[in-house]
Amino acid sequence: MLNFGRDNTSKIAKWWRNINKEILFLFAFLFLLGLFFSFSSTSSVVADKMNKEMYFIFIKHLTFVSISLFLIVIISIIDKKILIKFLPYLFFISILFLLLIPFIGTEVKGSKRWLDLFFLPRFQPVELVKPLFVIFIAKVIAVENKTEINKRYFYSFLILLLIAFFLINQPDLGQTLLLILTWVTIIFVSGFNMIFLAIFGFSFLLIMSLLIFFFRDKFGYIFLRIQTFIDPKTGDNFQSQKALDAINQGGLTGQGMGEGILKDKVPEAHTDYIIAVISEEFGAIFILFIVTIFLFIGYRVLNKVLLEQEEFIKLVLVGLVSLLIIQMLIHVGVNIRLIPTTGMTLPFLSYGGSSLVGSAISAGIILNFTRKDATRYYKNE
Repeated sequence: MLNFGRDNTSKIAKWWRNINKEILFLFAFLFLLGLFFSFSSTSSVVADKMNKEMYFIFIKHLTFVSISLFLIVIISIIDKKILIKFLPYLFFISILFLLLIPFIGTEVKGSKRWLDLFFLPRFQPVELVKPLFVIFIAKVIAVENKTEINKRYFYSFLILLLIAFFLINQPDLGQTLLLILTWVTIIFVSGFNMIFLAIFGFSFLLIMSLLIFFFRDKFGYIFLRIQTFIDPKTGDNFQSQKALDAINQGGLTGQGMGEGILKDKVPEAHTDYIIAVISEEFGAIFILFIVTIFLFIGYRVLNKVLLEQEEFIKLVLVGLVSLLIIQMLIHVGVNIRLIPTTGMTLPFLSYGGSSLVGSAISAGIILNFTRKDATRYYKNE
């Protein structure tokens, strides 16, 4: 995989020459922004409410960011052929972790989304599943063999359905929506017949509707969240309303660093509502700046897609960049109350080890597949 012998320096030099430095710097910049906002939004809260050292969360965030940056370099420097062979096995391991949650998962605030293993404390498997899901779906669709293309689309749909069922069971509506939209993007880009796509979409909605109708105790929260979003008086919308108020108070230029009050009123504001925290203190202009960075990364990656010959690489790059941008848009949409609450973190910026590592895996694969020394290696099986 990596040779740490005498030619290690030459490998790193070659990697540095061929890596897309523009995208690399933007990923690193987003991580550093997350660190800065973590310091700004958690220091006073930790000292006042958690009875811990002022920089407790910041130091943990710094540790996660350091691990994430290391992962980006390692993943982007690995030989592409080896990486592609290795990632599907990781996908099956991540699915295994996801399947273990109903049995040994840790429940927090009514949701069972985490595993607390001795070697992976407080780990959220879906963050590992997401980028690997893109890889596996692209592999299923792009491989040319005797299996008819429509059957391969159907197989990918079954994989999506399986993952979605376990996510809704946690419950985690936001991640379910994210994976569905990412899958639709990959399918659309691959040239899938829109009639079949509409049939798949209708089938999925029918299945979800039946689950809500027959298992209201378990899945009725989906309807409740939608109802609360449409009519706030019918449910608890305290956090989303406070986030919207904070954005309004911030205006264009913000209240100033450390002057925001959302972080004191809303639990976990540095994860699910980090955009609102940033907007309150630094203004809507800074939010537009962050959104522009994500969109520019997408633009640079899609430029590479247009030049790429291999269908598999195209689908992976489109899928991963869609995953990041759609997640960013969902997070922003929740914060400004355009969509119901989902509990979605902001890639690279929100606090959380699982989220940061998952974002790093996506970033590392994108950088690996956009290197200048990329060669046509992928052989259809």
